[in-house]
Order: sequence, then C-alpha cells, then structure tokens
Amino acid sequence: MKEIVGGVCAAKGFTANGVHCGIRKNKSKKDLALIFSEKRAAAAAVYTQNLVKGAPITVTRQNLADGYAQAMICNSGNANTCNANGIEIAEETCALIGAQLGIPASDIIVASTGVIGQPLDIAPIAAGIPPLVSGLGDYSLAAAEGIMTTDTKVKEVAVSFELGGVECHLGAIAKGSGMIHPNMATMLIFVTTDAAITPEMLQKALSNDVKTSFNMISVDGDTSTNDMVSVLANGMAGNAEISAPGAAYDAFCEALHHVTVKLSRMIAKDGEGATKLIECTVEGAKTQQDAVTISKAVIASSLVKAAMFGADANCGRVMCAIGYSGAQVDVSRIDVSYISAAGSILVCEAGSGLSFDEDLAKAILTEDEITVFVSLHDGDGSATAWGCDLTYDYVKINGDYRT
Repeated sequence: MKEIVGGVCAAKGFTANGVHCGIRKNKSKKDLALIFSEKRAAAAAVYTQNLVKGAPITVTRQNLADGYAQAMICNSGNANTCNANGIEIAEETCALIGAQLGIPASDIIVASTGVIGQPLDIAPIAAGIPPLVSGLGDYSLAAAEGIMTTDTKVKEVAVSFELGGVECHLGAIAKGSGMIHPNMATMLIFVTTDAAITPEMLQKALSNDVKTSFNMISVDGDTSTNDMVSVLANGMAGNAEISAPGAAYDAFCEALHHVTVKLSRMIAKDGEGATKLIECTVEGAKTQQDAVTISKAVIASSLVKAAMFGADANCGRVMCAIGYSGAQVDVSRIDVSYISAAGSILVCEAGSGLSFDEDLAKAILTEDEITVFVSLHDGDGSATAWGCDLTYDYVKINGDYRT
C-alpha cells in the first residue's frame, strides 16, 4: 500500500467538481460539491446518533436501503437541519442532480453542512447543478473545497493497494473543524474506491473502522446533527469481488483504515481555532474499552486542552480526566509522559507527579503535534484518540458563527 495523489478521483471511474452556487455570501468560497461514478456502486454509510438529524441523513438512509448509489452531492453554508421543508429540499436536490446525470434520484447520497436552523432555498442549488455536472473531471480538490465550512485546510487522502494481485485505489475527502465529538462517525467524509466488494462487506468494513478512527476524535464535545461517512465502491479495478472475510477483505480494511486515520488526524489538527494536534495513546488498560474511554476523556478535557495551548505540563489535568472517565484503573500504577518532535518527558510515575525539566517540557509542548502517553500497567488494552488545544479563537469563531 502506498499514498498517491488524486483524492476521490484516484479510483477508476470517479470524477468530481465543486462550484459556488450562492448559498454562501462569499463568492470566492465554493458551496456545492459532487462526486460521480461511471458505474453504479456498492454503497455504505454511518450516521450521527444525535436525535436531531439533518434532513439529508433521512433521505440518504432511504436511498441507500438497497446498498447501491452512483453519486454524492453536498452543499456547505447551510446544514438543512431543523427546517420545516428540509426533506423536500434534500429530495429535490437528488431529483435535480439525478436528472442532470441521467441516473435515478434514489442513487444519490445527499449531504449538507453549515448553519443549523436557517431556511434553505433550492434555487441556488438548482442553478449550480448544471455547471457542477458539466465541469466534472479530475477535480477532487474542488469538491473538497465545496464541503468546507470553518475548515482552514483542505482534507483529502488516497492510497493504492493490491487485492489478489490487482491494483486498487481508495481515496477520500473530509470536512470537519468544529461541533466534533462523534458517536459513530463524525463530520462529513466521502470515500471512493474502485475495489469490488459487496454492499454487506463494505458496510461491515466501514462500521468496524469508525470505532478506531473517526469515533476517536473530539474537538469540542459537541456531536453534530449532520455527521455522515459514506463510501462508494464501483468495482472498476477488476479484482475478484470481496463477499466474505479473508485476506482480500483484510487488505481492503487496512487501506480504508490508513485513509480514515490520516483524515482523523487532519480533522483534529484543524479544529476551530486550534494550534496543535493532541494525540492520547493509552496502553496497559484492563480492557480495550477502558483504553478507549480514557484516551477520549483526556483529549476531550477542556482543562487538558487549555494546558496544551499554554504549553503547561500539568499532569494533574490528565490524571483528573483519567479519574473521572469511568474506566477501571489502579491509580497507583499510572505513568504519564508528553512526547513531540522536541523530545519526551515523564511527568507522572506510579500515580505521583514528578519534578522535571520545565524548559524541556515547554519545548515539547510548544510543538504543533503532541502525544500524551498514558501507561496503566494493568492489562493489554490500548487505544489512541485525537483532539486539539482550546484557544481564544475557538470562542471568537463560535461566538458569532451564525452572524
């Protein structure tokens, strides 16, 4: 497996585009994105578990009931959530793009992102669809720009890998910067692959993957109403179709996980107002679930996040998060270290804070990627979670997000 360029257009048979249609006031910002497969593809998705869901989630669930789709369309600037006519707008979007592409409206994955509770007019979307379709090509970057909201960086990844001696490709784009604290997947992620795999095995691969990728991110503790990860697999690479567990399925899952973890790190590092990626790795937990619980508690802690922003090597905040996480731990055996490109330093051993070189600690925590390493010495459970620091700019961004 190796990383390649191309994003969602790296896989055979996929084209993409992004345009400004007028949902967003800033004409320099794209606000409508499309991904299209030449062939009808196996499809899978996971969705937010927030009880308040965007209308596109409902429509996409209906459209993917048979396990197949051929296109993905997403607007930014408006979440199409808590709107009286939200379902109507999402369904009409599918009908319009389906007619333009010459495919059934039911073969469309539809998504929206942006402000919640604002009316959404179909007019700009309808006007934007013809140029969106006519401009389809090797434009993964344009599609990635079209789904951004408060993101400061485009997020796309692609890999090539082999299945039974056949070269396959898998690529993805993502948006995500705030309102990120998932309970299945998070943000909006669109994945394409030319590997041949049944809808059932594709859904299994995705559902298992998000547990250790997107589910392990937290930026601000808020689970979005519009979270969705979707995958299209059109089989155009020509490999023998994956229809059961085995070596080929494992290789596919490995490629998928490489892409999703890379995107998870990108999303966490680009958290609203963030200056640092915070990774928490937990080892030696009694169970896998305990390791997951602790790692997420640490990266979600506002006090830990604030300490990372200030480069303050305060082990008490990490210990506090471990203690209230709900995981079963022997506090007297916990070690905590901080690690970055500037080095590593042990700040807590056997549950007690240590005297350490404050200058070295400051240098380590001043880097833009920091690992909080927690050793519990109590079992074989391990997990890694990703978050970011909490800065003044997070409040500025969200204090006037709607206006």
